[in-house]
Amino acid sequence: MADTKFDINTNEYLPLRDVVFNTLRDAILTGKLVPGERLMENHLAEKLGVSRTPVREALRMLELENLVELVPRKGAQVLDMSEKDITNILEVRSALEGLATSLACKKMTKEELKQLKSMEVDLEKAVADNDVEHFVDIDEDFHDLIFAATENDKLISIFRNLRIQLYRYRMAQAKNNETSMSTIVAHHRSIIRAIENHDAEEGASIAQGHIKYQTESILRFVRSK
Repeated sequence: MADTKFDINTNEYLPLRDVVFNTLRDAILTGKLVPGERLMENHLAEKLGVSRTPVREALRMLELENLVELVPRKGAQVLDMSEKDITNILEVRSALEGLATSLACKKMTKEELKQLKSMEVDLEKAVADNDVEHFVDIDEDFHDLIFAATENDKLISIFRNLRIQLYRYRMAQAKNNETSMSTIVAHHRSIIRAIENHDAEEGASIAQGHIKYQTESILRFVRSK
């Protein structure tokens, strides 16, 4: 493993295991640790200034989030998803997005809708500023709010797990195809309109089309590597 390109995110209120977990998780999601990269306990412990125990515990937590693979006799490595893995996750996410948007069309409050519209303004500004990282983060918040509006804790939990697994691929794809941001903004406007009109069928259809577009974009990026 090459010299790591990150430092520990200190937090006096969290157990050391969780601090190490958050640090490694952030490094994976932002691409500082790349798919397939070896994660050696002794190297990480030395780099982060901790013992091997919190590192080992953090790696097990990352395995549960499907961000790290623990290989017998070889140690840990950042999980590298195949095209099939990505496709399978996005197929499930498409169904979840359709359901969530359909429910949001019926349940979203006026205040939540106002927040959604405000996020859309921020997305447009990020496009104008060509700020890809900020754009992706706002986009994540946009979808989080739609799922929150469903008031379905099980649905939200499943969605968050899938979202985390694909975040790094979404970020990398967006940085390599900045023109996709304008298309995503257009999709979002249509989703907002469906929610505003309480049109559950239209909302579900647009949301699923939105994920289909992202699936094709991410797969094109993965194949081009």
